[in-house]
Order: sequence, then structure tokens, then C-alpha cells
Amino acid sequence: MTHETWGQVREELIKRVGRHNYTTWIEPLKLSQLKNGVARFEVPTIFFGDWVQRNYGDHIRTQLTSAGAPVDRLEFAVGTAAPVAARPAPMKTAPKPPRPRVSEEELPGAPLDARFTFDSFVVGKPNELAHAAARRVAEGGPVTFNPLFLYGGVGLGKTHLMHAIAHELQARRPDLRVLYLSAEQFMYRFVQALRERQIMDFKELFRSVDVLMVDDVQFIAGKDSTQEEFFHTFNALVDANKQIVISADRAPGEIKDMEDRIKSRLQCGLVVDLHPTDYELRLGILQQKADFYRSQYRGLVLADGVLEFLAHRITTNVRVLEGALTRLFAFASLVGREITLDLAQDCLADILRSSDRKLSIEEIQRKVAEHYNVRLSDLIGPKRLRSIARPRQVAMYLSKQLTPRSLPEIGRRFGGRDHTTIMHGVRKIEELMTTDSQLADDLQLLRRLLQG
Repeated sequence: MTHETWGQVREELIKRVGRHNYTTWIEPLKLSQLKNGVARFEVPTIFFGDWVQRNYGDHIRTQLTSAGAPVDRLEFAVGTAAPVAARPAPMKTAPKPPRPRVSEEELPGAPLDARFTFDSFVVGKPNELAHAAARRVAEGGPVTFNPLFLYGGVGLGKTHLMHAIAHELQARRPDLRVLYLSAEQFMYRFVQALRERQIMDFKELFRSVDVLMVDDVQFIAGKDSTQEEFFHTFNALVDANKQIVISADRAPGEIKDMEDRIKSRLQCGLVVDLHPTDYELRLGILQQKADFYRSQYRGLVLADGVLEFLAHRITTNVRVLEGALTRLFAFASLVGREITLDLAQDCLADILRSSDRKLSIEEIQRKVAEHYNVRLSDLIGPKRLRSIARPRQVAMYLSKQLTPRSLPEIGRRFGGRDHTTIMHGVRKIEELMTTDSQLADDLQLLRRLLQG
């Protein structure tokens, strides 16, 4: 096979595996020989060849065959070393010699999204602490908090900040080995290492990094063996003064089925909550996105008030907000119309209906507990201290006012209390509102926070 043909095969592989995976795993391959149905490649390391064989071997064989060079087997060699042949089954793994420090090419991280940088992250009051902490870690110097734990609901910017940290570290400190992946990928690598009896390789790989970033860590909750290995990896990296960044959809103490010792480790650093977006932040995000689309859809006119309308109506999460604007610009360009308020209402009718704010009692309880600085477990528990009873009654009142739930159902969410207890709490707050100006201010602030 000529190098020209192999070049054509590589072009096709870009389409099959994606640009990032191609650059990381296919581009370094050097075809050295093709004979008797065996394609031999030179690779940087033994691990590299083994990884390509497991994950992209079928793609390579298929494309070589399509190009007129039928291949039954792939072999990978490091320089003049003996080839690493394809294995008939994953369980039959050739023994590996001890390796020195793992090379950069071997890091099995998830691809980073080029859009998710600090420059494209809109900062507002709900996320300013998380942004500042992420910036501090991204400087690459020593930090006083380890790990950095980011948590919040869907579409609030956790993954964006983690990608931004990784991008910034790669630019500022190319000498650092930064590994970003999801908790699901961590578990998959661990299970694969167990199945193929390569657990020492797994340990060496994950404990050799300078910065470990794990997204959606709640995924490993309830998976005992994975939690065990994550715990030891976490300790090893912290003991070596390596930085760890973790994200989840809830605070460490609220992750169900997570081992207490892991919760304790996750809480020993800086835990930051990304709060739901407020109106100003949503409007800022829309304005930034609209500026980008104006350069893509030249000639389109965006009427005044449209962005403000969307920022007010779509309060669920940033992904839905950005998706709505994307659809609006695309639709307006196709039909050749100005983006007016009427067009937005017609084009986004389904999103606007589904985005009507639906508060949950749990969300109200959490926000009230945060506002009054009391523990959520105490708020719904049996304690009757005044410092807890009054916030509890506020939460009961807001649950009755802001949700369609019945009194008995609200009572069940407050530790199984009777509906008469809820009724008493609601009436008490209604009475105090007229005489206690501080309470009235608290209620107004909480309403604004909860309703976006």
C-alpha cells in the first residue's frame, strides 16, 4: 500500500472517530509494513498501541479493506521493539514490562470542548465564587484548597468551568499533566483494568497526573469497588500535592449511597454551589450569544425587547436558554424575517410552555435553609428551637404559596408532619408578615430567588 492510499484511509478515519480522537490516537501511527493480511504500525509506546488496538482496531481494518488492502490483523511496535499483536480476546493480555512515567499521549481523558473557555463564560452573582475559584486553580500555582468541588443543577456551568480550567492549564502550564474525564469514564477504565488484569497500569496512570478533574462524581455512588479505587486515588494525589477538581449535581453530603469517608474527603477542600441563574445573568448570556449569531447571520434584525423577554421567561437552565436563541436565529434566517417578539413566541411556543417555572418543595427547603444558615436535615427534622422553627414555618408558607401541593403532601415533605401543623405554620407567617419588617424582607428576597 502506498503512503497516498494510507493518507486517504486517514482522511476517512477522521470522519469515523472525530477530529480530537484522530489527532490523539490515529495521527501518531506510522504504517511501516502491509504484508500477508497483516498491517504493522510504529507507535510511541506499548500502551498507545494496545489502546488503539482495543478502541480503533476495527475502524482501521475496515477502512484498509475498503481501500483495497484486506487486513486480518494489526500489529503495533515501538521503534525496533517486537510488535504488539492483536489479541483474540480481551482476557488474553500479553504481560507488560514495567514502564517509566506515563507519557502524555497515554492519558485517556475526555475531549475538551473548544467553546468552553473562561472568555465565553458569563459571570454573574450566582456563579462568581465558582468562577473565581476555577480561575485560581487554572493559574497552575499552589492553592490553599484541594479539592475544588463544584456542584449545582443541570446547565448551570459546572462542565463549562472544568473545561475552561483544563484549557487554561494547558496554555499556561504545558508541563503539567492534566486529565479531565467523567466519573462514568473513570468507572469504565477501572472495570476494564480489572477485566484485563491491568489494575497496576490503571493505578500508575491515574496517580501520575498533576491535575485530576472528574465530572459528575455522583455517578460512582453505590458502586463499591469503583468508590474504593477512587478513594485511594484521591488520597494518593492529595498526599502528593496534586490538584483535584470535582463536580456533581449536589453537595457532597447530599449524594446518596456515597461512602462517608469519600464525602468527608470531598468536603475537606472548597465546596462551591453554582446557584440557579438570575435575570441579569441570563440576559448577559443571551447578549453574548446574540453577538456571536449576528456575525453568523448577517443581515438579520433583532428587535428590542426579545432578549429581555427570553431572559424573563426561560429560567430552567442555560442550555435551554442558548438552544432557544439558536433555534430563533436559524428560523428567522430560513424564513427571512426580522426577529420580533411575535416571531419568538410563535417559534419557541413549546419551549416557553415547558419552561414555565415549576418549583419543588425540596428546592424551597434548600433555599430557605441556605438563607437562614441552618442545616437542611434540621429544617425538616423534629427540633423545635426558635432558630429552626421560624425558618421551617417560612419554608412551609412558601411551599403553600409557590407550589400546587396539598397541605398533607407538604407535611410529608417536612418529616411526615400532619397537615394541621403546616396550616399553623402558614397562618403564623401570615400574621407576622404585617408586623415584622425583617421577615417581610426575607420573604420578598426568597420569592425573588426562587422565581428567578
